[in-house]
Amino acid sequence: MRLWSVHPRYLDRQALVACWRETLLAQKVLCGETRGYTRHPQLERFQAQEDPVASVGAYLEGVAAEADARRYRFDRTRIRRPSAAVPLIDVTNGQLTLEWMHLKAKLATRSPEVLARWQDVAAPDPHPLFRVVPGPRAAWERAT
Repeated sequence: MRLWSVHPRYLDRQALVACWRETLLAQKVLCGETRGYTRHPQLERFQAQEDPVASVGAYLEGVAAEADARRYRFDRTRIRRPSAAVPLIDVTNGQLTLEWMHLKAKLATRSPEVLARWQDVAAPDPHPLFRVVPGPRAAWERAT
């Protein structure tokens, strides 16, 4: 499961679709509708929110907005709380940098044309749900 902190615009088709599916799974976990993945580290930042389901709904909205921009059809009716106002979640610049390097490595192999589009981006924008703050990679991050 990878719930990207980088803005969905940087994701290739495969990563965007996978992010949508995996975040829908995360939503099910946060709603208590599955017994698997309940301790997955990617969920920690959502579980720490006052309303985890609304926060993951806001995340899904950001992914769906990018899908709309690409004329993909993601079923927004699957988002539990799509219009709930939630506070931004902090993401460290260290975490964003780690994810950016991870994504670029994936794009180099899978979608070099997408990587070429973003080659001049040193510091990517975050997903609209996140606010960048100084700091190292997140404690929940398992990637090296």
